[in-house]
Amino acid sequence: MILFFAVLIITVVIGMIASGKVKASFHRARQVPLSSGLSGAEIARMILRAKDINDVEVVETGGFLSDHYHPGKKQLALSREVYHGRDAAAAGVAAHEVGHALQHAHGSVSLSLRSWLAPAAGFGSSLAPYIIVIGALMGGFHQLASGVEMGDWNIGAWLTAIGIALFGAFTIFTLITVPNEYDASARAKAILQDMGIVRSEGEMVAVRGVLSAAALTYVAAAISAIMWLLYYILPLLLRR
Repeated sequence: MILFFAVLIITVVIGMIASGKVKASFHRARQVPLSSGLSGAEIARMILRAKDINDVEVVETGGFLSDHYHPGKKQLALSREVYHGRDAAAAGVAAHEVGHALQHAHGSVSLSLRSWLAPAAGFGSSLAPYIIVIGALMGGFHQLASGVEMGDWNIGAWLTAIGIALFGAFTIFTLITVPNEYDASARAKAILQDMGIVRSEGEMVAVRGVLSAAALTYVAAAISAIMWLLYYILPLLLRR
């Protein structure tokens, strides 16, 4: 029980720090107007045209910092603040999402693998902990740790194994996401400078701040996932 609360507190604190940092960076960057006067939506469409990507739709979506690129729909969704914003924050986030569209167009392996894992990862992050707990209450951990052959597993062992596998898929998903996000940010910064969308050092500093803080949220998510996965498998390792 002590270990559970230790992992819970650490992961919550890590998440809060990362979330607070990205919100603070975004707010600061919103105070830096773009000398180009372009909005996030205009920037996204401009970059897509320049890169000869004509089949990606740029739309407005609800929610704060809900910006994302959907490979299946070929849709780049920007939150209201980014879609209409004419500041460094909007430029950085919009260009970052275009970075994902470029990854898709160039056949990025990490983006394809991330998209393939997404359904299992979503299921694993939300339901796997409950499946593992139910399996544990039915003696699943004890049976798995005792080395019982798979053919002789009871339902508790199966539930525990399935839950851990699903959470493992979610953990892999978070790990793949980290380099994927850093690559999209690197593309964004290079494009914004090369195309003259961001024209001053002050604007670029603000863009870098937003993108760096946003990347940290994915690092935090990966660290938290690894910690919880280790927490789930630790009973199996200790009982062997």
